[in-house]
Amino acid sequence: MAFERIMGIYVSDQEEYQRYREGMMPILKAYGGAFGFDFEVSKVLLSKTEDDINRVFTIDFPSQAVMEAFFSSDEYKAVQQRHFTNSVKSKTVISMHEKLS
Repeated sequence: MAFERIMGIYVSDQEEYQRYREGMMPILKAYGGAFGFDFEVSKVLLSKTEDDINRVFTIDFPSQAVMEAFFSSDEYKAVQQRHFTNSVKSKTVISMHEKLS
């Protein structure tokens, strides 16, 4: 059964974040993952966190185990360290759940 993670982040450097996305996409695809939805948001009306959010997306994996392997892989961590940490001010896991389809 597929597994989905819904994230809210605050992108503080759009160009560097784009480099992150470009660097991580081949790794994500190699793990069978993909983005489902991706939104830039201008106003958050209700939140369970104090962190700012200006981007919301879903990221899908074949299973939770594959998702965990992806995020803990050395290849992903290198791209994350190089680009994500310099471009994202905050991140919020909104939900993680199994998908029926």
